Amino acid sequence: MATIGDVAQAAGVSRSTASYALSGKRAISADVRRRVEEAVRELGYTPNAGARALATSQTMVIGLLAQFLEDEFAPAMLQYMLGVSNTARELGYDILLVTEADGTRALRRITDSRMVDGVVLLNVAERDERLPILRAAGQPGALVGLPADCTGVDVFDLDFEEAGRLMVDHLHRLGHREVALVSQPEHVTERGGAYVWRLQNAALEAAKARGITLHTTSGSSHQPDVGRDLNALLDAHPAVTGLLINNEAAAAALPTVLHERGLTAPKDLSVVGRYSDEFARTFSLPYSSIESAPDRLGRMAVRQLVRRIEGEVAADEPHVVRFVTPELVDRGSTGVPRTA
Repeated sequence: MATIGDVAQAAGVSRSTASYALSGKRAISADVRRRVEEAVRELGYTPNAGARALATSQTMVIGLLAQFLEDEFAPAMLQYMLGVSNTARELGYDILLVTEADGTRALRRITDSRMVDGVVLLNVAERDERLPILRAAGQPGALVGLPADCTGVDVFDLDFEEAGRLMVDHLHRLGHREVALVSQPEHVTERGGAYVWRLQNAALEAAKARGITLHTTSGSSHQPDVGRDLNALLDAHPAVTGLLINNEAAAAALPTVLHERGLTAPKDLSVVGRYSDEFARTFSLPYSSIESAPDRLGRMAVRQLVRRIEGEVAADEPHVVRFVTPELVDRGSTGVPRTA
């Protein structure tokens, strides 16, 4: 089995230079880095993780705590996980995916045992029980999702309040005066999914200020239930001319529901969703939407976490709370409201 010494000899450099070229810990010329990388490929060299951890006190592993919850749409969660894992790989870190239902026990286990250099939390609740453990851990943490108390962690999220206002303002400018909002299942809000009511409350406030009637409802995260929820909403409010969707399962089901009802967007109903462009492509969704930016949020969280792991951010430097500004992607699904 090839060693770092073998790599150094093949590349014509010292052991330390070869190590720095692979770790990125020091500036190395492009030519030297190329020779070391060629030697690694030719020799099939793989760093010994155990030896590296003993030498540097680093595992080069990031813990990712995430769950595919029954009341959330799994493909949407997967996009956040991919954003985290892809960025970690680019920065030279592996991901330890932890999906244990008891998140507090899992977090304590991987931090106490020093299995990871840092932790990214997904499925963040407003009063997340994992946060006291993460704050007390020796490793830094980053969150994709906004808790009530952001002390001791770096936080990244979409500005859901602004997203709600943007959705309402867009339809208001087109002349809509009665619209409906479909949110995530009630269980999501009950367990502390603050992003649901952050968007809904802001949308309600914006609608009130602009003289718009806004009906709100929760939708399921699964078919066929979510299809029935959409039909029930449209049956209950036949005067609605615009539909706002903060529920990925509802967005994926909407084309079938509208087709079965003989409706089209934007002729009969203007539609604005909240999901990523990749999600829209995956499910062939023709609706305008607020970009939810899961890839960008994952990149932001991991890059900040790695900066803390590698000492680029001083230990006493304040933690950050950063919001991605929502952007409307126009796919032509909105227009002036239909006439009676």
